[in-house]
Amino acid sequence: MSSPHGRGPALVGVVHLPPLPGSPRFSGSFSEVVASAARDAGTLARAGFDAVLVENFGDAPFMPDHVGPVTVAAMTACVIAARAAAPSVILGVNVLRNDAEAAVAVAVAAGADFVRINVHTGARVTDQGLIQGRAHETVRLRRALGAERIRLFCDVDVKHSAPLGARPIGEDAHDLAGRGMADAVLVTGSGTGRGAAARDLAEVVAAVDVPVYVASGVTEATIDDVRAAHGVIVGSCLRASGRAGDPVDEALARRFADAFRASRA
Repeated sequence: MSSPHGRGPALVGVVHLPPLPGSPRFSGSFSEVVASAARDAGTLARAGFDAVLVENFGDAPFMPDHVGPVTVAAMTACVIAARAAAPSVILGVNVLRNDAEAAVAVAVAAGADFVRINVHTGARVTDQGLIQGRAHETVRLRRALGAERIRLFCDVDVKHSAPLGARPIGEDAHDLAGRGMADAVLVTGSGTGRGAAARDLAEVVAAVDVPVYVASGVTEATIDDVRAAHGVIVGSCLRASGRAGDPVDEALARRFADAFRASRA
């Protein structure tokens, strides 16, 4: 599938939304949530990031498959605000834990360019229970909506989960890109902020012809270790606290972007 952005952005920063309406920790002020989405997206754009990925990180404990209408509506408003604050960057959507249908819908409504799907093919045991991929539904929905410009960024051996049956990660990645029609494959560590294994990255890169991203645990100190990947998706290391969910620190984000590009020069 062709992409309006060639092989895709190399440097992707994550906007961790605060709890949305309907989630247990929602503060009661949706305007503050929308403002935080715009703030962090603008910060990442000014720091030199190619793309921004907006996700409902604050909604834990996550719904496993289908979020409610209020979450879809709130996510759409936040992604539109992120687009307004960062009009020149590539924009992505991730509806946690695994609502690909909602992510595609939000992307269509808000003019986003890609969606992240944690479990696109296969089945995983997670803290939400058993999650099964719905690639067959997602690619058909994208086609039915005339939204094939929206790229599918899909995790292999995704963090915070375990496989039902062990397979080599390269085989899973090969099926994810080939049979599942993923436009990019994401490699992670075991959890948020934890680095991916070098062996996993090498095996996935060798197995697929689509862009590969390292999508957890990359820091300034480890940028050189992931040069085999097309790009990175980073969140925790851009926060002054080092904790996912806190505001993006512009100085840290700019320093990371500079270090990333120097590593690729």
